[in-house]
Amino acid sequence: MIPELKKTTEQKMQKSIEVLKADLAKVRTGRAHTGLLDHVMVEYYGSMVPINQVSNVTLIDARTIGVQVWEKPMVQKVERAIRDSDLGLNPANQGDIIRVPMPALTEERRRDLTKVVRHEGEAAKVAIRNLRRDANQHLKDAVKDKTISEDDDRRAQEDIQKLTDRNIAEIDKLLAQKEQELMQL
Repeated sequence: MIPELKKTTEQKMQKSIEVLKADLAKVRTGRAHTGLLDHVMVEYYGSMVPINQVSNVTLIDARTIGVQVWEKPMVQKVERAIRDSDLGLNPANQGDIIRVPMPALTEERRRDLTKVVRHEGEAAKVAIRNLRRDANQHLKDAVKDKTISEDDDRRAQEDIQKLTDRNIAEIDKLLAQKEQELMQL
């Protein structure tokens, strides 16, 4: 029972970190990266699909994303979808390729984004701590039901605390990297 509890808790904590990574990838820095357009949806013959299912998204240079649309009639729809997204981007159609330049961030906007990043990190830490609390509660219930001994309970709680500390340290590292990336010019 204890190894299964540790394993499921660890998997859930890893999922929380993966969600944080995905959220941090959406926070726009001054540099271009292809993952920025991943959540942009385009209407494709009546259904909404991600932009990478109707085009190739590549980096032209450090501050420009290139979108190579596979079908000529889709160019206007893709361009409109990028413009209408909440990213504040202004794509430029150049015939067969759409260039998406990344505007430079102001110092004030960088500080605001840093606050957003810290908030996301704190939410991930809360999720990790909640998982620790749930696991410890399961252990207490098992002791109460006499399915595990108090020594096993104590050892398992120590292991879960080490797991929690390791995951929180990883979150802190991700936040530090993102903040450094945001503050670079």
